[in-house]
Amino acid sequence: MTGRSALGRVGPHSELAELREQVRRLTKINSALIDRVERSTDIQGGAFTMFETAITLESLVRQRTTALEDALARLNAANAKLESANRETGAARNRLRDAIESLTDGFALFDADDRMVMCNEAFLGFYPELVELRDRNPTFLEIIEVIAGSGRTIGSLISPDRWIADRLARHARADGAHIQALSDGRWVQISELHTSEGGTVGIYTDVTEVKAQDARDRARELAEKSAILQSTLDTIRLGVAVYDAHRSLIAWNGSLLRTLSLSEDEFSRVLTHAGMIEICEKANGPFGPDRPFEWLAQGSPDVVALRRQKDGRVIEVRRATMPDGGMVMTFEDVSERIEASQVLERRVAERTTELEAEVEERRAVEAQLIAAKTAAEIANRSKTSFIAGASHDLLQPLNAARLFVSALSDRHLPDDVRSLLDQAGVALDSVEDLLEALFEISRLDAGAIEPETGAIALDRILSALRIEFAPLAASAGLTLEIPDTGLWVESDVRMLRRVLQNIVSNAIHYTVKGSVSIAAELIGEDVVIAIRDTGPGIPPEKRELVFEEFRRLEGNNRKPGKGLGLSIVRRTCAMLGHDLQLRSTVGEGSTFVLRLPRAEPGQSAAEDAACAPPGPMA
Repeated sequence: MTGRSALGRVGPHSELAELREQVRRLTKINSALIDRVERSTDIQGGAFTMFETAITLESLVRQRTTALEDALARLNAANAKLESANRETGAARNRLRDAIESLTDGFALFDADDRMVMCNEAFLGFYPELVELRDRNPTFLEIIEVIAGSGRTIGSLISPDRWIADRLARHARADGAHIQALSDGRWVQISELHTSEGGTVGIYTDVTEVKAQDARDRARELAEKSAILQSTLDTIRLGVAVYDAHRSLIAWNGSLLRTLSLSEDEFSRVLTHAGMIEICEKANGPFGPDRPFEWLAQGSPDVVALRRQKDGRVIEVRRATMPDGGMVMTFEDVSERIEASQVLERRVAERTTELEAEVEERRAVEAQLIAAKTAAEIANRSKTSFIAGASHDLLQPLNAARLFVSALSDRHLPDDVRSLLDQAGVALDSVEDLLEALFEISRLDAGAIEPETGAIALDRILSALRIEFAPLAASAGLTLEIPDTGLWVESDVRMLRRVLQNIVSNAIHYTVKGSVSIAAELIGEDVVIAIRDTGPGIPPEKRELVFEEFRRLEGNNRKPGKGLGLSIVRRTCAMLGHDLQLRSTVGEGSTFVLRLPRAEPGQSAAEDAACAPPGPMA
């Protein structure tokens, strides 16, 4: 191992040099003093002066000698420390050398100038060509140039310059590990890090066995995957043939020969793509213009074609390119599918013909229905127009009959005749009520009524209803609640009164006990009027029926209505554009909710009509 690191001699060197300089000066001073004493004479010849000088000189010599002895003592101590430090440094260097040599991994240390100052034999084992350079402290660049020149690594054999540039860059970063392949088959992992002094330390680990184990594992996994792939291919019904970029067969399954009607002896003929084309043309004739077996260029889209065999079967041929330039071909017998498709097409055609005939028949029936509907609508309009126009003429005989009954009522008649006369009067009243309701419905249907909307004081109408229905409610034992509201609405005063009149009359008729009430409140820009009763309620399935003509629910024993009131209510609300809703709970009662637009308080010429005498109700 090479060890050229300068392990420090810090402190002792400078102290030793200083002590030596002091000894040199003291020795020089001592010699000068002795020489002066020997050569000096007493100018005056005085013996005492010479004696005094000798004593002074002796004192100085003694002081200098003492200082010299102290310096020599310190020098000896410093030499002893230096020798001990050298021994410790040598021992540490030997221990470091032994530790580095004991490593199974290669070790190399570079200083701040990127010169190699230490390496071990394991490092030289990777790069034997560096043995002659280790004593010269080569730079890292010199080392990799020698390695590249020897072709020691695979990378340097392929492109020396690029390998050198890459190796220098990795060495400069020294931020991790990378793996290099040696030309002798070994693999070395190089881990480099920077030292605190700006140098670089590298660890070189032989990972050949690890790479070999990885290769064995990959080979085993590949073999297992190949076995799974082959098993998968053998289980599918399609014939599969995989050709590589050289157009040689590299994978297939057992369905291939069966699908193409080839024998085992003919299998060797399909080992190449050209052989596949040749034997298939020989067995089933030349290909058509679609050329279902033609080789596809790299990147071409998948192609599907049909090939009819001599035995009548139809084979679907699919071709797809592979990333490596090869091609995959699949062969599927689609004879049954084609036949089923043809049968389905025939059935579709037959069913289409049947449907077209049915459509024509339905169109004829529809035309007849439209004609009948048109005739019915014309007849209904004629009937409605007739009733609306002839209402006055129809009521004239009825009014005359009522006059006759009234005239007879003023006479003195027997009781039995009086009873018959009263029944005739009741019957005439019922007929008049029924005709009035029918006339109103006819006028609504015929559009003979034009609403005259305006601002209406709702309390005027409610007051009239309170006066009108209070006696009827009292006779039925019901509580009638119609409070004032102070609200104004936008509507036709006569038609709105008619709507509320019919709803309240209907509620009193069907309520046996409890109450009938009207409440109104302002919600946003609308006034919502709710007419509630505590009657039997209406089941959900019958809530639409109550708005039809001549529909009456099972009620009490009171005088039955005509079944036209709610029908008139719905038609009138529709004409006025007022929303009408029915909410009901069986056994608890019903609520009719009417939503009208609010109006600013004002004076309408038609308001007084709200207080007019009540008309007949259906």
